[in-house]
Amino acid sequence: MKEVRVAYALIHNEETQQVLMVHNKKNGSWTLPGGLVEQGESLAEAAVREAKEETGLDVEVTTILAVNEAKMQANNEHATFVTFKAKQISEEIRIQDSEKIAEAVWMSYDEVDKVMMYHPGGIKSLLGDGVPYVDEGVVI
Repeated sequence: MKEVRVAYALIHNEETQQVLMVHNKKNGSWTLPGGLVEQGESLAEAAVREAKEETGLDVEVTTILAVNEAKMQANNEHATFVTFKAKQISEEIRIQDSEKIAEAVWMSYDEVDKVMMYHPGGIKSLLGDGVPYVDEGVVI
């Protein structure tokens, strides 16, 4: 099986209790901003890059909130999905990768749980402090 790594950025507005989600054109799914880790890129770098491409926002990732795995027999891949807590740095949402992303929308926790059902306990279960992420000896 081919190993695939995917990094997501959970951008959360605590005041409004909303999470930024993106609508993917390829399969019509809603996900957190994120995507494949490119060769030579760290997980954190991928999460920051993907958030920028898919939402136009500059973010800073801090801790890891979740690690999920899936074995996809159809394409013979074993994927590891890492979700980072992300702090929004810039304000204006402006999708850069419009070939892949239809829209970026702030959703309530309940709305997120309806479209993203692969986190047991729902999105609220991910909103804690997380665990440290260490990249080459440096805690992010």
